[in-house]
Formats: sequence, structure tokens, C-alpha cells
Amino acid sequence: MVAPDSPGARELIALSDRYMGALYPAASNHLESERALLQPNVCFVGIEADSTLVACGAVKLMADDGVYGEIKRVFVLPAHRGKGHARSIMQALETELRLRRICLARLETGILQPEALALYRALDYRERSPFGAYAPDPLSVFMEKAIACHQP
Repeated sequence: MVAPDSPGARELIALSDRYMGALYPAASNHLESERALLQPNVCFVGIEADSTLVACGAVKLMADDGVYGEIKRVFVLPAHRGKGHARSIMQALETELRLRRICLARLETGILQPEALALYRALDYRERSPFGAYAPDPLSVFMEKAIACHQP
């Protein structure tokens, strides 16, 4: 795990904000703030290369529309894309859900991110309707995946 308020995480979050802001209007950006990522119901992970944080992601444990983990803030520095880091982040987040016996992962992403959509589909995420507090948005794609876990 990585502290979302560490210098490297702050840099990735700021770069992610700029990237998403260039793609979508503010009303269609559903980004978690650093403060929100510090909450006890969030697990924030990262990958380092040469002592630099190059990829991050989070899962937010939710119970507003059933019990699930919402994948948030998956971001990889442009120079480090194509190396499997986003897939590794997703696997780490799904492992966290399994450890917590949460058997459903959900996410919201945008229609202008074909690489993200391809990754999520390759990881068996399937499109669904909006969940939780989300409203329908023509710029959003909502997805979910059943996570193999053992309930007590």
C-alpha cells in the first residue's frame, strides 16, 4: 500500500486530474480527492520504478448499493504505459477485495479511454447500469466484476 498523501502519490493524482480534465467536463469527472483516499474504507496501492511512483490505483469499500469495492484512480505515467502496470494495480485491488471477503468490484470510466476500457474488458469487467450515487452520463461507462472470494 502507498499513502495517498505521499509526494509521489500527490504527483500522480495531480497528473490524473489534469488528464481527466482535458478529456471530460467537470460534471463527468468522478475523481476521489486526496482527502477521500485517506479514509479508512480506501486501499491505495502503487508501483515504483527506480524509486519513483509510476502507477497507482485505489479501491473504496462501499455499502450504498449492496456491498462492493469501487475501483478508483487507476493511473500510469505515460512513459510507463504498456508495461502491464495497470493490470498489476487491478490485480492488487482485486486481491484486497478477496482478503476482505468483498465479492464484487465496480468502476466508472469514460468513453474516451479506449485503453482502459480494453483492459477492464480483458479482466472480465462487464458493462452495467449506473450504481451507487452515479447518475446516467453519456460520457461514462459503468462496469462490474464478480470477484471469487469465500464468504464465512
